[in-house]
Amino acid sequence: MTEIASPATNIATGATDARVVGGSRSVGYLVGALCLAIIALMLAPLVLSFLASLKPPAEAAAVPPQYLPRSLSLANYQTVANYQAGLWTYVANSLVVATLTILFCLALAVPAGYALARYAIPFKEVFFLLILASMMIPYQAMLTPLYLMFSTLKLTNTHVGLAIVHTILQLPFSVYLMRNSFEGIPRELEEAAVMDGCSSLQILRRVFLPLVLPGMVTVSLFAFIMSWNEFIAALIFMSRETSFTVPVMLTGVSTGIFGVVDWGALQAGVIVSVVPCIGVYLLLQRYYVSGLLSGAVK
Repeated sequence: MTEIASPATNIATGATDARVVGGSRSVGYLVGALCLAIIALMLAPLVLSFLASLKPPAEAAAVPPQYLPRSLSLANYQTVANYQAGLWTYVANSLVVATLTILFCLALAVPAGYALARYAIPFKEVFFLLILASMMIPYQAMLTPLYLMFSTLKLTNTHVGLAIVHTILQLPFSVYLMRNSFEGIPRELEEAAVMDGCSSLQILRRVFLPLVLPGMVTVSLFAFIMSWNEFIAALIFMSRETSFTVPVMLTGVSTGIFGVVDWGALQAGVIVSVVPCIGVYLLLQRYYVSGLLSGAVK
């Protein structure tokens, strides 16, 4: 027989559903408020730097500082743009070095990750751990022997030499990402390509590379940001004014009269240096997120 729910039961069920919906909405509001607070906390330094870059030089150096500018001025950006060799010279140097670093990292990390993920190499786990172990060495300790070696090879004061240094610093993490990307691809695809008569290089080029594109984009993004922001190696390996990168330029443009820090010019330089990183990240965000998650779930 069919049971008919009583009115009291319906009322109780409706009250329970209302409480669940109300509770879920409250949780959603709390999560939204927490997200907004985190976003505000993360954006606050950038917003304050941007506002400080728009202050006149005298107001930017005022003590105590004012968070909001009383008047707007582009004098700080003019100082950065006209500093010594010119802003665009330093931006071009950073772009060339970062592009070469990306190419070198991909050229080495893609085949290394492919081999470590797909081939039965003796002691490959030991090799992989040794590669990762190099990340635990402070890279500042490697700069002196690298500089001596690069001086012998005539690679100092060259974009290629600095890009090789940045590649050395970024390569272990790049190999780690690419190995995870290749391991996340089902082996059935590889077996099907072998049955069709593809060689190892054809499998890599036609099957794997399109599938590991998110991982390659992630490697490129990390290599770009590391190379663009790296300071110590660029300062050591570059001694010509026209070869400096943006981080090295910032240390000079921020020094005012009698060694006093020019806070306005410094903040303008920070904004100029941050814009390319934000733009690249926003353009590649979709690939970046999927690339980090590749190989995480079997």
